[in-house]
Amino acid sequence: MALTAHGTPGVRSLSHAWAGPVLLAVVYGVWAAGIHRDGGPITGSNVLYGVVTGVVFAALYVAVRRLAPGLPRELRAAAWAAFAGVSFGFLYSLTDASVLRSVVMAGVVAAGVFAAAFYHFYTRE
Repeated sequence: MALTAHGTPGVRSLSHAWAGPVLLAVVYGVWAAGIHRDGGPITGSNVLYGVVTGVVFAALYVAVRRLAPGLPRELRAAAWAAFAGVSFGFLYSLTDASVLRSVVMAGVVAAGVFAAAFYHFYTRE
């Protein structure tokens, strides 16, 4: 985080720190609400569903982002893989797919994220 001349966090650095999670949460919430409404009209409950989904997604993203750097590379990769798998599996389950199919697809995504994250952390330490 960039500091100003007085040693306080700059406004620009704080806005950049929150821009990513907020943008991801909005996209995830809109995506979830769009799948949930299944082509029907946009209702207040559908908007609320998207907002709540986006807030939960952002909270989990921020938690993983804060906790993961202190973990060993294997656990850090596993944390990101679990987050990605659960996030994808939830969206996939909204499409009325079976539970087994949702779990398998989430596992495939989690395995891919684990492999990529582990490689990234391993080559940069």
